Amino acid sequence: MIKKNSISLAVEYFDTAYKLHVDGKLENAIVAYRASIRMCPTAKAYTCLGVVYSLQGKYDLAIEECKKAVELEPEFGESYHDIGSYLVSLGREEDAIHWFEKAIEMNSADSNCHSYYNLGKIYEKKGDWLKALKHFNKAITIDDNYEPAQNAVIKISTLLN
Repeated sequence: MIKKNSISLAVEYFDTAYKLHVDGKLENAIVAYRASIRMCPTAKAYTCLGVVYSLQGKYDLAIEECKKAVELEPEFGESYHDIGSYLVSLGREEDAIHWFEKAIEMNSADSNCHSYYNLGKIYEKKGDWLKALKHFNKAITIDDNYEPAQNAVIKISTLLN
């Protein structure tokens, strides 16, 4: 019975944290996410906590939380994608490549679309336009309405002509 109560409380704390997070009450969201994690740790709660830290510009803390998510649930692709995004924010694009590739490997459609796009941006920045174009096109294959990737394909195609 204790485990069931812990899970119920964890869900309540998580729901509260998410609402606070969306409302921009980040410090309160952190407290509620941490309470949820204490009751019943989940990859989603760790990843969401990481998002809150990233919104505060605390990318190293965000990465730490996402790595905890990866340890807990290695198949949760969002954590890998988010780590890659935070590394890009820190100017560490080369390190981010591994994490975006890992997110794609986890087969999460939403993470894949964004991970392919972010990989494309890294390769575009490096001047490897063919590799960038390949990744942008893969993002569009997953979500044919994904405008950032569509625009990137147009831009790269223009540069290649």
